[in-house]
Amino acid sequence: MRLNLILTSALSLAGLALSTQVVLDQNAQTEAKAAPETAIPTDPVLVTASFPETNAFGHIVNGEKNTINLAVENKSGKNVTLLSVGGAFLNAQTETLVKNLTAMTFKVPLIDSVRLQVPYVFYSEFKPGDIRLTIWLDHTLGNETIRVDAFDSIVTVVEPDVSLFDFKMITTYLMTAALLGGLGYVAYLSFGPKPTRKSKKRSVPEVSAPVGTVTATGAGGYQEEWIPEHHKRKPKTARSKSGTLTSGDEFSELSAGELSESAKKVKGKGRK
Repeated sequence: MRLNLILTSALSLAGLALSTQVVLDQNAQTEAKAAPETAIPTDPVLVTASFPETNAFGHIVNGEKNTINLAVENKSGKNVTLLSVGGAFLNAQTETLVKNLTAMTFKVPLIDSVRLQVPYVFYSEFKPGDIRLTIWLDHTLGNETIRVDAFDSIVTVVEPDVSLFDFKMITTYLMTAALLGGLGYVAYLSFGPKPTRKSKKRSVPEVSAPVGTVTATGAGGYQEEWIPEHHKRKPKTARSKSGTLTSGDEFSELSAGELSESAKKVKGKGRK
């Protein structure tokens, strides 16, 4: 009985040890399979592209400057020169070429294991919707020119936001209005009716009306208020026996000035 018990215990321990070894081997194989392999870069230059933080959704805005940032790193251990960055728009369904983008030339040397940020700027004038955007990078490696794809994905084209208080729009409207106004003024001066010049007429000074009553005797005129009272009195006329008028009657027909002169002459003769 004791021998059977000892044999049974020994067999149990051997089976337990064997099963434990099998489990350990299986776990080791599983861990070996699950261990990630380190990615060894095959391209001499690594390029990653991303949109700025202000464009988190990666939208392409029509009529505005669109920017995508390229992170370039030289992993070749050799002298590499960044030549240019270019791109193109493709149809999202058929992948046919829609338009090539303008390439930007850099010609910048890439230092080994140093990441360089390169912004690429482009413009879009397409209908709103989905379109495929492809961006690549050209660099030299020795005597060869190598092209590396930096971005290849479908993006969304949108229209810019319109606002009545947009400074760019207001400035554009003012400049357009000023230009049209200037052209209209030049056309009016060139083809419009010429203004006629009015001749200036000389103003004739008006003669002020005389003050007081004016009487005119003979050829001249005078104002009575300036004549002394004794000159205004008419001398008495004496008739001669023959009935003819004396000098007093003639004096009555003369003016005051002539009357005074005649009176002086008569007095002078009487004295003689």
